[in-house]
Amino acid sequence: MSEPTPPLASPTIEYFRPAPEWTPRPPRPRYWLHALLLLATCFTTLVMGARMQYNFEHNRPALSFSDDPIAGEPIPFFPAVWMRTHPARLLGGLPFMATLMLFFLAHEMGHYLYCRRYGVYATLPFFIPVPTFIGTMGAVILIRSRIRSRTALFDIGIAGPIAGFVVALAVLVISLAWSKPLPAGPVSSDYDFGFPLIFQFAHGLLVSGGLLRGPAALPLDRILMHPTAIAAWVGMLATSLNLLPGGQLDGGHIVFAIAPQAHKTVSRLTILTLLFMAYYLWFGWFVWAILLWLSSFRHPQVAEWPRVSGKRVWLAVFALLMLILTLTPAPFRHLSAPEVYASFGDSKK
Repeated sequence: MSEPTPPLASPTIEYFRPAPEWTPRPPRPRYWLHALLLLATCFTTLVMGARMQYNFEHNRPALSFSDDPIAGEPIPFFPAVWMRTHPARLLGGLPFMATLMLFFLAHEMGHYLYCRRYGVYATLPFFIPVPTFIGTMGAVILIRSRIRSRTALFDIGIAGPIAGFVVALAVLVISLAWSKPLPAGPVSSDYDFGFPLIFQFAHGLLVSGGLLRGPAALPLDRILMHPTAIAAWVGMLATSLNLLPGGQLDGGHIVFAIAPQAHKTVSRLTILTLLFMAYYLWFGWFVWAILLWLSSFRHPQVAEWPRVSGKRVWLAVFALLMLILTLTPAPFRHLSAPEVYASFGDSKK
């Protein structure tokens, strides 16, 4: 005999099962584009590295790109003509190119591999070849699917800076020994850069441990940096920029994963700090303040639970330590907003 009124199922979810989430098919990877941009960036960084190496061999700052002849020969800012006229000189750019590309590759692959670990679809790195003083604007991966948890967001966000920092630190320790003393007399450089704390600490520890001797043991502002040391400097600067706690930078992802409610407030405070630094230290911080402002109110939506806890809290502290060690308040000296404005006014006279 059948029961006329069967009992209700106890779990309500049996009656209200959510519809399966539709996940679009990821687009086919454009390997040809990744390879083309990689080769183009290798070329631009190789050329600029060769330019730096040529300066270094002739006892000039590696970042000196003036039109003054070197060994009686004027050298253009981007000497691509060396492929035809002096192809052997390009070999001198290999150390800079290799170390810089290794840094950017490690940083982006840190993100990419953790995306794969959490089932998040992301592209391979897109390198950006631009004939700047380092030959590139870095690299980027594009995340094409949803990040489902704060833990995944945290791990993906912090993996890149840690991987890049390890590479940059290893390059720094090795390349400091290749420094040369500044020549006597005035020395001109188009980029008079400052040093982050990690440079000061690494240099001091190597000198005190007897691992740096001779010219390499001189204070940092009295030596000519080898091009690979400049690659390490670029790596440290890029690490600090990515770790800025705001917007959709890696540091912003870490803040959002730890405390979603604090993300907007922290982003606004970071923007105000950058504006202050742009006025008094380096006007380039204006650009980063604008970029953060444009992205500070948007962020990938992730599930609130589970919260980030345990060892990841200590990793967040380590991320803050990396930011402190790698941040250079004035990456390029004498370029505060008032100084830039004054020099612009003088050029108009």
